[in-house]
Amino acid sequence: MALILNIETATTNCSVSIGKDGRTIALREQDSNSYSHSEDLHFFIRETLDAASISIDDLDAIAVSKGPGSYTGLRIGVSAAKGLCFALDLPLIGISTLESIASQLKIKDGVIIPVLDARRMEVYSAVFNSDYEQIRETRVEEINSNSFAQFVEQGKVYIIGSGAVKCSEILKHPHFIFDDSIVPSANEMTQLSHNAYNGKNFENTAYFEPDYLKDFVIQQSKK
Repeated sequence: MALILNIETATTNCSVSIGKDGRTIALREQDSNSYSHSEDLHFFIRETLDAASISIDDLDAIAVSKGPGSYTGLRIGVSAAKGLCFALDLPLIGISTLESIASQLKIKDGVIIPVLDARRMEVYSAVFNSDYEQIRETRVEEINSNSFAQFVEQGKVYIIGSGAVKCSEILKHPHFIFDDSIVPSANEMTQLSHNAYNGKNFENTAYFEPDYLKDFVIQQSKK
């Protein structure tokens, strides 16, 4: 039996779950544009442990969303996860944020393209087939009228996530289907982290860094 704490802070959703053998037994999350992750995360961790009726010492591993996503959000989640791993001497599991998003959609054919909003007309994206196998690398890209053309000519393309709105303004092929309501959640991390644990696919805790893809930009005051 494996008990895994899953932490998701890559976007506006601060989300924590406890997974037991690939099944979510406790979940606490709040999707808010206020990005209050630093205030909420440790409180949510305690709540999920209590809801699952387990002690933090019962955990077998810690999993964290590794991005891409918000620079600050990722730093908060990864710092908490690494701190727990060092304190409890537990393995660290990194889960792709985009894979977690893609796993929420069930399709029979076509491809799933999870997109997270980046600056201007850019998105973080990856491409998955209906079996959730990643068939194109994760990248940051600027959306234009030719984006994802090689996939849309072959069938349905499901564009999901916070970047779907800006994509829908540019991409007009009838095979495109957009859904911006799907956010990354620790609930979907449960099965992914369980698979990684069984395969002993662990990160080097000391050197692990999130997949930022873009440099952090500090906005200068106009004063």
